[in-house]
Amino acid sequence: MVTGDTLGIGDLARRTGVPVRTIRFYCDEGLLAPARSVGGHRRFDPTAVGRLNLVRRLRGLGLGLKSITDVLTGQRSLADTVAAERAALDREVAALAWRRSVLRAVEEAPPTDRAARLELLCAVADGFAAHDVLVRLWRPMTTGPIPPDTARMFLDISAPRPPELPTPAQVVAYAELVLLATDRALATRLRASTLVDHDRIADLGALHAAVGAACELAFPQVAVGARPQPGPALDLFVAAHAAALGTGDTPGFRRALNRRTAADRHPRLRRYWHLAGEITGEPAPVGVTHTWLLDALDRSVSRGSPAASAP
Repeated sequence: MVTGDTLGIGDLARRTGVPVRTIRFYCDEGLLAPARSVGGHRRFDPTAVGRLNLVRRLRGLGLGLKSITDVLTGQRSLADTVAAERAALDREVAALAWRRSVLRAVEEAPPTDRAARLELLCAVADGFAAHDVLVRLWRPMTTGPIPPDTARMFLDISAPRPPELPTPAQVVAYAELVLLATDRALATRLRASTLVDHDRIADLGALHAAVGAACELAFPQVAVGARPQPGPALDLFVAAHAAALGTGDTPGFRRALNRRTAADRHPRLRRYWHLAGEITGEPAPVGVTHTWLLDALDRSVSRGSPAASAP
């Protein structure tokens, strides 16, 4: 038998502004747990007013009943629940923005190119799935003793995320990037180049940092379109690889490094970095700058720079 100061369902509806039929639904779903009077009527503790107001507000934010239940039972905090809902909404908005730009890209294509563009874009379901393809291509390159922050930075550079609000040109570029990433021959060439000697390098994080510094040094030249050439940036680049392997910058080492990195100068990989730049909008993406240094190395070996011809 219910005793004390309890509320009937009509009283609860008047205090909260929630219709009676909705309160019944919430009871059936377990969000409210009323007692029963002798006559079998629902009776609510006064604390149900605050609980029902919270449910009403969370429903107003668009949260589902499962998320609301988790908040009410303490399984998740309100902050965590709202953050998760916002993240899901961000993903939904990004998916819609991607789809809109895909449709525009097909619409804006010249009639003679429309069928080919449609085929290219339909191969990429959405930006999130496309990004996963890029990550799968590059993740093996982060094996070994690489600090987590360095690995994440490498993947962020090598597998750029799709823009939140992509232009038609960017979705076309991203689709082509994904097409390149699924090329098994390209993946094989990358592994044959990047993973060679990984087991001999004690500190891959230091190597990545030093190569990054060399790219930063070369950036001004790459950004203005200067032709690849030997210089301080290349010397720093070669020295980083030599130090990682416990040797010195000699003509023989440069020739060996040039042979090992030949795959990184392949036209398809050059195209990959060019497309990455179109997506990120960077004047000289790290991949393009890295290729510029490899071209400079090839030139120093082929033509003979002071460092390459030293005894």
